[in-house]
Amino acid sequence: MKLPLPTRRHAFLALLSCAALLGVGLVTANNTDDALLERARGLFKPLPHTAHVDDYPHSPARVELGRKLFFETRVSSDGRTGCVSCHSPSYYGADSLPTSVGVHGKLLPRNAHTVFNTPLLIAQHYGGNRVSVEEQALKALTSPLAYGNKSFDEAEAKLRDLGYTPLFDEAFPNEKEPVTAEHWAVAIGAFERTLLTPAPFDAYLKGDQRAISADAKRGLDKFMTVGCAGCHAGSTVGGHSFQKFGLTEDYWKATGSVEMPLFKGRDMGKFHDTGKEEDKWMFKVPQLRNVAMTPPYFHDGSVATLDDAVRIMARLQLGRQLADQDVKDIVAFLHTLTGDIPAHFAQAPVLPVAPFRKP
Repeated sequence: MKLPLPTRRHAFLALLSCAALLGVGLVTANNTDDALLERARGLFKPLPHTAHVDDYPHSPARVELGRKLFFETRVSSDGRTGCVSCHSPSYYGADSLPTSVGVHGKLLPRNAHTVFNTPLLIAQHYGGNRVSVEEQALKALTSPLAYGNKSFDEAEAKLRDLGYTPLFDEAFPNEKEPVTAEHWAVAIGAFERTLLTPAPFDAYLKGDQRAISADAKRGLDKFMTVGCAGCHAGSTVGGHSFQKFGLTEDYWKATGSVEMPLFKGRDMGKFHDTGKEEDKWMFKVPQLRNVAMTPPYFHDGSVATLDDAVRIMARLQLGRQLADQDVKDIVAFLHTLTGDIPAHFAQAPVLPVAPFRKP
């Protein structure tokens, strides 16, 4: 039987009074969701529309040149290695290997990050020894592990022989010498700065609460409450600081990491670049954008699954043992960081035609 209006009003007021006496408020699904969104907005930001900066002016011709150079392997000393070797469209801008393979089949000591969104990070590489994507591209040309050229002059001569001069002329007009290693780096940087991958989480941050599932919202709540967002925050959900890996115990006890010949023992992170005692075990915090699509995990690819990576991070960095349901929910949230592969990256470009020359 439906209560008369005055009776219903009295019942509602009585409910409010009980709630006040108990020290609680009436919580609805809607205002709980609103509160979660506001908490998230305090820690995370949607991806920007562009990663271009004033230091590196770009143009469509420059971006397209950079796209071709990214996929070009003939500039390397073995004729088979390029940016795309470690950052493939097939593997969401990474390579799916524990540690990457460089020029002449040399085994690299670390896992390759995805190339997506990297211009937004504090630095490049786990040790942060490259300030920008442009510096990374430049120094790769003469790295004995990457392209293996003996000098920039050698790399520039290959670019001319391969027929790239007209493309450099268009991308760098009015330059006395368009084909240079520096312009190579600027062009590749211009292309990489277009590789942003907005995801459902961005739509959520902009106010579409239906963009992510209830499981993902629980995971987001736990991600913030447990303390993951202390390092993994901002527009790229990480990648903006260096932190010691293994705050509660030696990291290799949890990851099963082995000693690396190139490091003559354990990988000590930034220390290998700086030699400073305070940089031992310090690694760049990885971004978590597209993390569900880029296994294996950690600097040496020692952990195969995202579930295990979440458990290990909680153990090593927070001193916590997560319940299986907590892990499942956090992983559901991490899946909302998966964006679409940019269309101009998904398909390899047509490169200049040149006669094959034995490296």
